[in-house]
Amino acid sequence: MGLNDLVPFRHRRRGATKSAALSPFEQMHEEMDRMFEDFLPQFSTARDLDKHFDFLASVDLSETDDALELKADLPGMEDGDIDVTLQDGALLISGERKHESEKKRKNYYRAERAYGAFRRAIPLPCEVDEDGIEARFKKGVLTIHMPKSPAAKENQRKIEINAS
Repeated sequence: MGLNDLVPFRHRRRGATKSAALSPFEQMHEEMDRMFEDFLPQFSTARDLDKHFDFLASVDLSETDDALELKADLPGMEDGDIDVTLQDGALLISGERKHESEKKRKNYYRAERAYGAFRRAIPLPCEVDEDGIEARFKKGVLTIHMPKSPAAKENQRKIEINAS
């Protein structure tokens, strides 16, 4: 018995194994993977993300009384390689990283390349003023400032906390 036989969730191809040959834990893992892929494709398993995109941009979304601010870490990218779209209450950020480095010296040569596409869909918690959205890209960080729409500001209500 090898190590791979002891770990039921090792990467298996769906078509390569029959459901009856899988242990109950393997069947459960396969079913959970299928559910994530079908219902939440943005949260599909890491092995499936590799099929489509090479990296996942780290994103922080913060909210104030008047606006939302998103910061995305996109190291090694240029502003022309990034696409930002607002669609159906979500902010879509996509792009492709292309980086080549070459160093030549006496008795030394090194060439490195980094390529990768990404796409993130960030659902927004409230409506934003589409005309007031501003995006800046500086030192590998994309910052998007999105003022809340007047309707979103009106829907805010302070809830008092009772300490009894």
